[in-house]
Amino acid sequence: MSGKIYLVGFGPGAEEHMSYRAKAAIAEADIVIGYTTYIKLVKDLLEGKEVIKKGMTEEIDRCIEAYEQAKLGKKVALISSGDIGVYGMAGPTYEVLLKSGWTPDSDINVEIIPGSTALSACASLVGAPLTHDFCSISLSDLLTPWPVISRRIEAAGHADFVIALYNPKSGRRTQQIVEAQRILLKHRSPETPVAIVKSAYRRRQAIQLVRLDEMSACEIGMLTTVLIGNSSTYMEQGLMITPRGYANKYETLTGKTKDGEQAGRSLSMGLDGWGNCLNQYLQKNTGITLEKAAEYFGVSLGDVLAAVANLNDAGEHKAVKVTVSKLKEVLNATQSWGKLRGIVRTEAGTVTELFLYGHEFKQHGDWLTIENSHFHLHTKWGNVETAYFSSREHRSYSLNFIDKFGHLVFRLSLMKQEGQFNQEFLTNYYRDWDNLGLLKR
Repeated sequence: MSGKIYLVGFGPGAEEHMSYRAKAAIAEADIVIGYTTYIKLVKDLLEGKEVIKKGMTEEIDRCIEAYEQAKLGKKVALISSGDIGVYGMAGPTYEVLLKSGWTPDSDINVEIIPGSTALSACASLVGAPLTHDFCSISLSDLLTPWPVISRRIEAAGHADFVIALYNPKSGRRTQQIVEAQRILLKHRSPETPVAIVKSAYRRRQAIQLVRLDEMSACEIGMLTTVLIGNSSTYMEQGLMITPRGYANKYETLTGKTKDGEQAGRSLSMGLDGWGNCLNQYLQKNTGITLEKAAEYFGVSLGDVLAAVANLNDAGEHKAVKVTVSKLKEVLNATQSWGKLRGIVRTEAGTVTELFLYGHEFKQHGDWLTIENSHFHLHTKWGNVETAYFSSREHRSYSLNFIDKFGHLVFRLSLMKQEGQFNQEFLTNYYRDWDNLGLLKR
């Protein structure tokens, strides 16, 4: 006897916001299983059904119950508000089924019925805050370690996503929303618009539109979803709007394209074109360092070095990538470049300059060290993914070691003697540039 499990997401709760398939699945079911609050929201659809209610922390019990009933040949609707696949019961149900030996080819059929998730329901009440890239993060640390959640908030803040916070606060969990605010204020203006929506499309619906620096002091609970704007989100006429980006290409919404832009084509600052913008910036801003250029464009130094290496003309800057197979060889080559300036930068902005010789590098396992009478430098050589020769006309000649994130691990630069670069060392440097790089200079 074959049974069936319907995993039903019924949206915010009101019948008019349920999909036709969600209502049909509940109608077809012999048994409806759900959290007590969810059962109350759809009670008008449950006449004649066997109903099994479970508490807030009994998610796995609901999954097991659904499986046991389906094994008896019953049609079971396991229901959830929002979308059952977004912070819902679909994942735990599949985990229980798979661990029990169930396969998609077994007698028990599983069907997922999607619904409108909280972030889209809440967004519809406050304007259009999700028109551009966004992400959702749950602040519940009941099952997820806080360092993982914190890292996700940090990444989303740095990447300028619009952010939807689920499970932002409960009676016991009161500081997570405070910490989220603290992290995001490192990356966002205090005036960033925030929408705090409670019980969207339900009887006790409440909406608060505030600034990011006011967020944690607001009334927030487990029935609340928090929508935090990105750097371009704005409030107007009581509406929270995140622009789609048309202003980057068009003079007005219905006007002509801006100079250098084409309708239906990537922006001039798109993947294929941003290098040209970098080129123009470097040529216009003579004397600018590549670090300053990276800061201006909001990219890593490795991204800038890669772009300069691909440009035919980047003004006074030139770069060439070292072939991966020759990383150790290029390090050994520095022994013929004379006395060098070693530069180590921290993400916080500290710059350390060390004076050394190439022969002082020693490799010990995964570490590269310099030990002399003045200092010890220890570098995780395994973190180095690539290197770039770079030069700035008559001003600097360097070798940059870059990690997989595009960050500078350390830099070795030729030094001047009495205001001039030693011609022999400079010749050796360019010889190695040609032999170990891709020859472009």
